[in-house]
Amino acid sequence: MSSMKDTIKSIAIELFFKKGYFATSISEIAKGSGIQKASIYYHYRSKEDLLFSILKATMDDLTRYLKNNLAGLDDIESKIRVAVHGHVRFHLERQKENFIANSELRGLTSEHYRAIVEKRDEYERIFQDLIRQGREEGIFADVDVKILSYAILTLCTAGASWFNPGGRLTVDEIADIYEKFILNGLKQACEASAPSRCGAKGMAICKA
Repeated sequence: MSSMKDTIKSIAIELFFKKGYFATSISEIAKGSGIQKASIYYHYRSKEDLLFSILKATMDDLTRYLKNNLAGLDDIESKIRVAVHGHVRFHLERQKENFIANSELRGLTSEHYRAIVEKRDEYERIFQDLIRQGREEGIFADVDVKILSYAILTLCTAGASWFNPGGRLTVDEIADIYEKFILNGLKQACEASAPSRCGAKGMAICKA
């Protein structure tokens, strides 16, 4: 059985997702949790503290999920595939938290905002390191690593805003589409670049 703190967070996620953070009151969260308004403050100092708890847990879980998925993989193409697939999957399976994380940052205090941005930066650096490795191995073209990482992550995160759990495609089917689209783009960019950039190994992979 979940604790009251978890229940409060779960109710807040539902309300923040449906109504937005600023339109949701502590009274509504308390009513949904089956407790008095004052009891909320026993578990969370404020509504903003509750929002921060949701965003922090989401980012921590996302980073842990990525690292676990990458563990034991050696070749860069497999790593990129797993990273992209996992990012999409996580954002669709945890749609509500991720939608809140991408739309309600303005509700945080400056201190909490910086803490979340630092966690995002850590996550982005993992993707940037993967892209950089692929570039250095000649598998991907000579690209701007940081800009490309932003483009990939923005694209793969967007699903949280439009995904319909009752739609015609499963989470994995959608993640497969993203995975193939991004990998094909990276390979084609390599293939279109100067042969000296791809090298023998890179050209073999690009044309596979």
